[in-house]
Amino acid sequence: MSVLVPPAALLGNDLEVPCADGRPRRYVNLDYAASTPVLAAVWEIVEAFVPWYSSVHRGTGAKSQISTAAYERAREVVAGFAGAPDGHVVFVRNTTEAVNLLAAALPPGTRVLSTPVEHHANMLPWRRHDVRVLPFTTSADELLEVAAKALPGTDLLAVTGASNVTGEVWPLRELASLAHAHGARLFVDAAQLAPHRALAMADDGVDHLALSGHKLYAPFGAGALVSREPLAGDPLLHGGGAIKLVTLDDVVWAEPPDRYEAGSPNVIGAVAFAAACEALQAIGMDAVADRERALSARLHSGLAAIDGLTQLALWPVHDDRVGVASFTLRGHTAGALAARLSDEYAIGVRHGCFCAHPLITRLLGVPEHESQRLQRELRAGREPELPGAVRASIGLGSTIEDVDALVGALTEISRRR
Repeated sequence: MSVLVPPAALLGNDLEVPCADGRPRRYVNLDYAASTPVLAAVWEIVEAFVPWYSSVHRGTGAKSQISTAAYERAREVVAGFAGAPDGHVVFVRNTTEAVNLLAAALPPGTRVLSTPVEHHANMLPWRRHDVRVLPFTTSADELLEVAAKALPGTDLLAVTGASNVTGEVWPLRELASLAHAHGARLFVDAAQLAPHRALAMADDGVDHLALSGHKLYAPFGAGALVSREPLAGDPLLHGGGAIKLVTLDDVVWAEPPDRYEAGSPNVIGAVAFAAACEALQAIGMDAVADRERALSARLHSGLAAIDGLTQLALWPVHDDRVGVASFTLRGHTAGALAARLSDEYAIGVRHGCFCAHPLITRLLGVPEHESQRLQRELRAGREPELPGAVRASIGLGSTIEDVDALVGALTEISRRR
């Protein structure tokens, strides 16, 4: 298998870290689903831009004009990366802020339909509206069936593009078709989908989409809400830059996107975000997906051979998954297992509930009475141990050696149980 992006193209991919025995080992990064390393090509562009960084939109100096041009060009790049060349981009900090921004802009009482598998970022903001949640499903076909029945009377269908827990890629084109047939719009949380698959908002019929630069090999905390039609509601943040005129008792809001970007924007973050989008497009997202599928197959088959290890899946039979594998190992809590992988093998993974408590509770088979007990303990100010799993996730810098290192470490740990 060819390596399209060698480890040297990612900053920090050659780091060594100390282990519990005092020996340094090469750090094996298998936590791409949380935050990705920085592409060297992105860092070069940021370094070249920083001397020209200045205020945007209202400055008349040369640096301000250059920064404004770079900032506005970043919108075009992100829209193109999302598969909506004519789309409307609002820059935010991350996917979480993008979802909250859209929820705030929608009319009060908007009828939202969602699912119980969502990241909390695509769950909690909708509770300000009239939100309904579909039941858990065991396949993509079942999801489409239950969605078709529940969509009448819905204004917005809000779903993930790919699960950050189990990796399943969702049937967005079919969901968009169903939503539009019932007069609804489709919002997609693409935080986990965007680094692994080509986005095609216009072709798939996606109306709104959120994504984060920190999952796309860009630093500095920039994300975006991309919409095929401009927003028209109230902004999430109120302040300078978002208005045309303010009096002591009234405000005239600016037109989008300025209305939704109050305060001084993260110009360097937007430049880095756009640079990452261009770098990924230069590699080719289809090539990224092909390479990842091969690594992911090796990862899942290796995990399946480990005694006592259980992989988590929402849809057990599903062909398309991003490079995410969540699992438990008999005899080990998630936190202890993750710590052992780090301390003894220099392998970085994530553990816990991955900001998807209802889904993890379902996948781990936590009974209702235990969930209620945990709620009581937490409300009483105590800190009970929560159920959880370990998640390994791969990306541009991952190699066969990284996958084999994890499988080998888990095999040793299981045998020493």
